[in-house]
Amino acid sequence: MHFHRTFATAAAVAASCLLALPAWAQKLIASAASPGNVISVEVQIDGMGKLAYGVKRKGIELIAPSRLGFNLANAHKLDGGFSLRKQNVSDHDGTWEQPWGERRFVRNRYRELRVDLEQKNRAGRQLAVVFRIYDDGIGFRYEFPAQPQLKEAEIIDELTEFTVARPATAWWIPAGELPGLEEEIRKAPLKEIGIANTPLTVRLDDGTHIAFHEAALVDYATMWLRKVDGQKLRAMLAPSPSGPAVVRKGAFHTPWRTMQIADDAAGLYMSDLVLNLNEPNKLGDVSWVKPSKFVGVWWQMHLNSGTWNAGPKHAATTANTRKYIDFAAQNGFRGVLVEGWNKGWESDWGHGGADFSFTESYPDFDLPGLAAYARSKGVRLIGHHETGANIVAYEKQMDAAYKLYAKLGVDSIKSGYVHEAGSALLTSRDGKPRYGHYDSQEGVNHFLKAVTEAAKYKLSIDTHEPVKDTGLRRTYPNWLTREGARGVEYNAWGNPPNGADHEAKLVFTRMLSGPMDYTPGVLSLVGADGKAFNSTQAKQLANFVVIYSPIQMAADLPENYEKYPAAFKFIRDVPTDWHDTRVINGEVGEYATIARKDRAGEDWYVGAVTDGAARVLPLPLGFLDKGKRYTAEIYRDGDAADYRSERRFDLVTETKTVTAADTLQLRLAPGGGQAIRFTPQL
Repeated sequence: MHFHRTFATAAAVAASCLLALPAWAQKLIASAASPGNVISVEVQIDGMGKLAYGVKRKGIELIAPSRLGFNLANAHKLDGGFSLRKQNVSDHDGTWEQPWGERRFVRNRYRELRVDLEQKNRAGRQLAVVFRIYDDGIGFRYEFPAQPQLKEAEIIDELTEFTVARPATAWWIPAGELPGLEEEIRKAPLKEIGIANTPLTVRLDDGTHIAFHEAALVDYATMWLRKVDGQKLRAMLAPSPSGPAVVRKGAFHTPWRTMQIADDAAGLYMSDLVLNLNEPNKLGDVSWVKPSKFVGVWWQMHLNSGTWNAGPKHAATTANTRKYIDFAAQNGFRGVLVEGWNKGWESDWGHGGADFSFTESYPDFDLPGLAAYARSKGVRLIGHHETGANIVAYEKQMDAAYKLYAKLGVDSIKSGYVHEAGSALLTSRDGKPRYGHYDSQEGVNHFLKAVTEAAKYKLSIDTHEPVKDTGLRRTYPNWLTREGARGVEYNAWGNPPNGADHEAKLVFTRMLSGPMDYTPGVLSLVGADGKAFNSTQAKQLANFVVIYSPIQMAADLPENYEKYPAAFKFIRDVPTDWHDTRVINGEVGEYATIARKDRAGEDWYVGAVTDGAARVLPLPLGFLDKGKRYTAEIYRDGDAADYRSERRFDLVTETKTVTAADTLQLRLAPGGGQAIRFTPQL
């Protein structure tokens, strides 16, 4: 289902939303406001012909005049000497349907400002800047037309800036450091950050929240943000192993540079701006993409009770995998993930990955037999390809590996790219293997190649140690999920483990980019060598709702689920695909409450998490249908529950009859949470 309309906006409308002209600017050349006149943008040229833009929200400056342009390696920079060729403003309002996601229907309503520019003193080189202005933020990108004056653009770096106009606090992770985006999320005054990855979330002194990110990252280097001076941030492109950060020929456009803007943290998560800035589904019928839950041998390895490589503790054996298949079939899980099934794990794979085979299994793992056994039980094996970030070696085997899985009925793959920062082995532009950053243009192209090639075999992808999410799941719906942050495994062996505030940070930072394979649901609350989780059991349940992924792993060992049947019931019941999502409340790093409606039925599910502080959070039930009575199945922290002691296992289950007019008071223990299922009464 798709509805769309476009029409020109009168100049008088555009003129009514002009920003105040900055003192340094010589000429205001274009401006427009969002459909609801919430956010406005202006574009300016100074006396040297340099470009800048600014942003206001509700009449208050958020982004002070900020530079636009490029440094090029093969031509004079695209900075200065610009004049306006033409501008155009148009309105767009449409609704599109997600095949799966946080909500089924997504509205895409924005005003577009297109500014076409020319450098007359550079043989008339042309460049366009296109802004899409929403009531909840903006996206803008550069468009390079085909032109003889610049047949190829070798981009050293962007000059794009974001000058935050009010004092702000930032939540961020460093860029170009630990691979997989698995740094701890930091909090600091914005003026004190270094080089940050995105999403970068800031809270201004008046409470306004902005999340800086990018959308539709295709054939381009990842954007990092570098603090230049004060609160001025500048785009920094991930370096290439072979020359300029980006090389493109002919006509092309950059990814969108995005700002989601809201009154509070909850409003950031409710924004669909990043998804909307991606192109529609290019794969056609994707009914073969199946959101679901799965189990697997993964946690055994993180507890050191099993190994990836063959030997006496090998986890991926035929006998052990059959046990997991039986457990999955008995409890309604569609998938069983098996890591360590293939040859090559004895090598120093984390620093090379050249010895991995993606078609040959260890002698004690019967891949065809297990795939058939799983199908006979209504279960599917989930494939696994750890590459060690040896992308050169992986691409040589990719087609054969995908073909094998498709033949056996294995319809989804978890891929991994474990490596040290800057040590991914990539095919450079000259065709030679070179080491570099996996979020370079070459790395970005590989990740998308893996997804599009998988789609030819009707395979879905779950990427670990991934390039960051920029909403491409809209265009390629088989890119189901990815990691891209500290997952639950850090609670097994991390130093430090994930803090009690980790999930409340994730919701309003990492989760703004898209789904995360967080591997929740460890009811034992213990990692390797007895390391205790900074969590209660109730929080483990809440994470299935709070940390969204269309495929979710119930990560704990089967024996622990059998030990805690009351808690396990919620894990069995909770779906992974949603008709609607509402963020009830939240503060970055403190707490979050999210309600989601099952796409396959009328039930609603709520998850609430807190940091290390006990809280009482109101839960107004206005999201429920009026006039109906619901049974609320509540899984809450016990009155004395506390993540810092054995009381973290205190879990109370109870039921209540409620209506949309009611408000529940959610009592969360330190490090705790609450999960609720609402079912309409007949």
